[in-house]
Amino acid sequence: MTTRPSTDKAAALLALHAGPGFVLPNAWDAGSARVLEHVGFPAIATTSAGIAWSCGVPDGGALDRDTMLEHIGRIVAAVDVPVTADLEAGYGVTPDDVGRTVARAVELGAVGGNIEDADGGRLFGIDEAVDRLAAARAAAPSGTFVLNARTDTYLAGTTGDAFAETVERARRYVDVGADCVFVPGVVDEDTIRRLAAAIPVPFNVVAGLANVIDARTLFSLGVTRVSLGGSLARAMLSTLERAGRELLDSGTLGFLDGAIAYADLQRRFGP
Repeated sequence: MTTRPSTDKAAALLALHAGPGFVLPNAWDAGSARVLEHVGFPAIATTSAGIAWSCGVPDGGALDRDTMLEHIGRIVAAVDVPVTADLEAGYGVTPDDVGRTVARAVELGAVGGNIEDADGGRLFGIDEAVDRLAAARAAAPSGTFVLNARTDTYLAGTTGDAFAETVERARRYVDVGADCVFVPGVVDEDTIRRLAAAIPVPFNVVAGLANVIDARTLFSLGVTRVSLGGSLARAMLSTLERAGRELLDSGTLGFLDGAIAYADLQRRFGP
């Protein structure tokens, strides 16, 4: 593994958003990040859900900022491709807290990050969410960090029209420096198409949660960035659970069919 300067990695990550669309897989530890880099992905995201599960706790704020950043740092250090970090809602009550979180992620080598506009299933007021994103942008200037503004209007729910509020929030977030906008929880193709047309920066959705639309179809709808959230971690843990049940129930080793050989993994994780 070679090491590229963070500015080069930030430029490489941002350049992906100018293309026809790309899939951004989410790693939960250094080993999963190395495997995804070996497969050939040009950039990797972290997953707060996968990291939480790897620590034996549920997703949704069970891990404190220091613990999450420690895991993000290990992922960044393990690969040479750009890494964008899942920073949840920014780990703090105030915009200054969000800025400090982003600054620490930058110190660790992350060249992008998501900031959510909800916490504990509740949307922040739009002005508060804007202030939090502005603090994130101030902590990591444009060109050095790809700021992905996540709005949970389709997950947390709104009192009005979800589409209209999503577009309003997206435009306000872009005004304070968001490079792209992330809208998880959208499952309808027509809504995805309309959002992609209305949002003035690259549009990010998550596949594999409620949305099982394949990446090529999402690109055709106008989506630029397709992430997986905790889906890869869920697949890995599901395989582990099935293997454990097979061992417990029958003692057989069918779960090893197709498994990567020990020697091959040793080579992949070598220098």
